[in-house]
Amino acid sequence: MPTTLANELNEAIRKESSDVFEMLSSLGRELYFPKGILTQSAEARQKASRHNATIGIAKEHGVSMHLPSVMKRLAPLSPDDALPYAPSFGLPALRTKWREHIQAVNPSLAGRSISLPVVTGGVTHGLSLVADLFVDAGDTVLVPEQMWGNYNMVFRVRRGARMVKYPFFSRAGGLDTEGFARTVAAESSRGKLVVLLNFPNNPTGYAPTEAEANALVAALTLVAEKGCRVVTACDDAYFGLFYEAEVMRESVFARLAGRHPRLLAIKLDGATKEDFVWGLRVAFITFAAGSASVHDALEKKAAGCIRGTISNCSHASQTVLLQAMSDPGYAAEKQAKFEVLRARAERVKAVLRDARYSLVWTPYPFNAGYFMCLRLHKLNAEAYRLRLLDKYGIGVIATAPTDVRVAFSCVEEKDIADLFENMFECAREMSEKPDETISVPDSAFEE
Repeated sequence: MPTTLANELNEAIRKESSDVFEMLSSLGRELYFPKGILTQSAEARQKASRHNATIGIAKEHGVSMHLPSVMKRLAPLSPDDALPYAPSFGLPALRTKWREHIQAVNPSLAGRSISLPVVTGGVTHGLSLVADLFVDAGDTVLVPEQMWGNYNMVFRVRRGARMVKYPFFSRAGGLDTEGFARTVAAESSRGKLVVLLNFPNNPTGYAPTEAEANALVAALTLVAEKGCRVVTACDDAYFGLFYEAEVMRESVFARLAGRHPRLLAIKLDGATKEDFVWGLRVAFITFAAGSASVHDALEKKAAGCIRGTISNCSHASQTVLLQAMSDPGYAAEKQAKFEVLRARAERVKAVLRDARYSLVWTPYPFNAGYFMCLRLHKLNAEAYRLRLLDKYGIGVIATAPTDVRVAFSCVEEKDIADLFENMFECAREMSEKPDETISVPDSAFEE
């Protein structure tokens, strides 16, 4: 049974939105943010003017105790900006700064209510919070046909979700918005859906146009209007890396926020890719439920889940990001790195126009992010991957029996032509000697 604190949060949600309450998983209803040591320590920070003996850290000479051999590698951060525990919600100033960032790059959010972001240890951690808060065993989670394999671990393995794939690309190119709408409509009879939207998409590097995004939103709104409760998680890990003019520059989250009472939009994003700090593990989960009290309760449930698993995210990493976002050169530096990646994407497109390549593969559409994918003709992707690795010294990822993912983000522009030429030679060689290829079961592509 939920504790008193959990019930208080549940009642706050139910009072404002019975639909959001019904979306919560059994674990989600049990979660709360504790008022024990953390609350007492917070009170002591405000009132303990003589001695504060509450927090489980060590202090010396008025600052966090530290090893000089550690701190000299964290300079110019101070010990108190790097070493103590951060709040389970994240540093307050960083949370405010990131919400301002979200609102600045998503102008459609003007006048719409969103929560204060809660800091997570990377986008994957944010996705796991979505799973814990909203997914029970047997709940339906809709994912794209071309999807990041770790969704299986987060939602199916950890939470027992029923994973259903919706079509991603249409035969004409671009998103299969009609196929998406059909899948959403067919599965909505269950009364509750969790839908994952991942743009720019991993593995394909595709992001929607304005028309495509509007079609996705319309399909989700329609089933919500008909009575289905929809949790839509927008995995925006590669947000901002949009290379072509027709790509929508906003997150689909911005179009979903406040759209319908039975449609809960959640944004998962962060500095991981946007600021090229993968190992710092700073990301965010943000809710759009249309009510400040519901937002407050969901933030506390998310922070309670963090408290009960990893306790809090790295203080040093959060401080680095907060200070970087306030640096005068920050925006120009990000733009410069964006231009490097855009040039690589454009080079990939130029190289792939070579008519010879159509003999062995067809590129999937791509216009954003880090990746692009190839659909191989008559070749097993895993066998091809192994041959590339063993004979050519080239690494790619096999994402399906026919598909390989190429991360142009980690290949210098000058090397892109050589990469694809060698990939072509390998594919042609295998096509001419099919008896040398191997058969690989589909299980090889499960992450």
